[in-house]
Amino acid sequence: MDTLIRLFGIPPAYAQDGGAGTIIQLLPLIAIFGVFYFILIRPQQKKQKDHRTMIDALAKGDKVVTGGGIVGTVIKVDPGKEEMFIEIAPNVRVTVLRSTVSTRIDPNAGKEAPKPANDARSQAAKAASEAKVEAGREEAERQG
Repeated sequence: MDTLIRLFGIPPAYAQDGGAGTIIQLLPLIAIFGVFYFILIRPQQKKQKDHRTMIDALAKGDKVVTGGGIVGTVIKVDPGKEEMFIEIAPNVRVTVLRSTVSTRIDPNAGKEAPKPANDARSQAAKAASEAKVEAGREEAERQG
């Protein structure tokens, strides 16, 4: 047999290491898929779920923005239908698909909570800054 191998130039078969080499080669691909899942796929699915929840919760009187940038107020929404009616100006009503609504405008957005009228901490900070200014003036008078 050895003479045949030498005669025809056939190299001897090397021993295979079983399946361990294949698994080790697949580990980087599995790791890349895992990274893509947690960075791209999972957040996108969460965003879609939140959007679906927002669309299902729309009710009469909500201010919405459509995908085309139209801002309006929901005037009629039927739970079983894909269409809804919004008013974009006084007596101007349009029919839009629920799926085109991109956001719901919160009526309290931009309004800040009122600050307390008598805040002892801010008065103490104001007194401290006034003391620093006065000390700076006295130092300036001494020098010049």
